[in-house]
Amino acid sequence: MTYQAAIFDLDGTLLDTLEDLWGSVNHTLRAHDMPERSRDDVRAFLGNGMRTLMHLSVPAGTSSEVEARLLAEFKEHYAVHSADHTAPYPQVVKLIEILAGEGVRRGVVSNKGDFAVQDLVERYFPRMFDVVVGERAGIRRKPAPDTVLAVTRKLSVGVNDVIYVGDSEVDLETAANVGCACAAVSWGFRDRDFLVAHGATLIADTTEELAEAILM
Repeated sequence: MTYQAAIFDLDGTLLDTLEDLWGSVNHTLRAHDMPERSRDDVRAFLGNGMRTLMHLSVPAGTSSEVEARLLAEFKEHYAVHSADHTAPYPQVVKLIEILAGEGVRRGVVSNKGDFAVQDLVERYFPRMFDVVVGERAGIRRKPAPDTVLAVTRKLSVGVNDVIYVGDSEVDLETAANVGCACAAVSWGFRDRDFLVAHGATLIADTTEELAEAILM
């Protein structure tokens, strides 16, 4: 059975955004004379949205007021620099084109701020997705099922006809909360061993393997 819809995480699944996120984190920390974070630190902090990313990046004991100010500054910097080094992972564009050609509906759900999600998807995947949802007021972010369910409603598909694709433990938990199938990709921000340890049962190492899983 081919799934009627495939819903994708963005960072670490469709786009390699790490370099630009790392740059904006350290730009913000430097501006406040705070210790910079390594690339691996930022990679490990990703998956739960921008607020959590900055909370984990600042020194322990930073006040909530200062955190809020740094988050605003991070978002301002990232809005300008979100595409300096970001690019789709190899063959991802071809994968989306194949799914479109097979009649599979396509959505994106991300814990990244909606302003950045909309801009990045339009920049790198123009008119290739039917529904795109980032973090926004009034809807719980992943791993709550809300954003994915919002996409399924807009696509008019049931959860049994959807496969959710992501690269992290947050994505695995999200799919479980939705009650839909899940495919994890090993090319993103978590490696295969980590994904297996967190319960992944279907892992794609290449876009060809992912296409086969979606179009089975």
